Amino acid sequence: MKAIVVYESLWGNTAAVARAIAEGIGPGAQALSTAQATGVAIAGADLLVVGAPVLGFRLPTDKMLKTIGASAGKERVAPDLTQPSMRSWLDALPKGSGRSAAFETRFRLSPGGATGAIARGLESAGFSQMAKAQRFIVKGKYGPLRDGELVRAKAWGAELAKAMGARA
Repeated sequence: MKAIVVYESLWGNTAAVARAIAEGIGPGAQALSTAQATGVAIAGADLLVVGAPVLGFRLPTDKMLKTIGASAGKERVAPDLTQPSMRSWLDALPKGSGRSAAFETRFRLSPGGATGAIARGLESAGFSQMAKAQRFIVKGKYGPLRDGELVRAKAWGAELAKAMGARA
């Protein structure tokens, strides 16, 4: 099974969750940023697990990211804006026929979310949703993740791998 976990991460929290999910899926699963997850890298993927942070109660827009970039010098922790946004990555996602799952990193009581937009983008590219989207909690604006979230992410990755095995 070719499994790819794709993420957009501004302060490292979503990247850490993506790596834990890939570890849970098992050997051969890769966690790739939107910059690394090119069409060639994901070609033939049986499973795409895709995640991003929640900003402004939704999947960040390019305008939001530009605003964050403009104020980066004022932030206590500089965001990583070197990768394409998840929105632009989803818009360019080549057609596929695998399964998919979505996740997000967020504050505990944030309304809205990013997973709906991610799931719609994956579905429109031909990747059918196979699991309920997951939300991983960040304790502060920049992190860290709430205690136990990486363990939970790894366990979810293992559940996804098991479900893929059952569908094969």
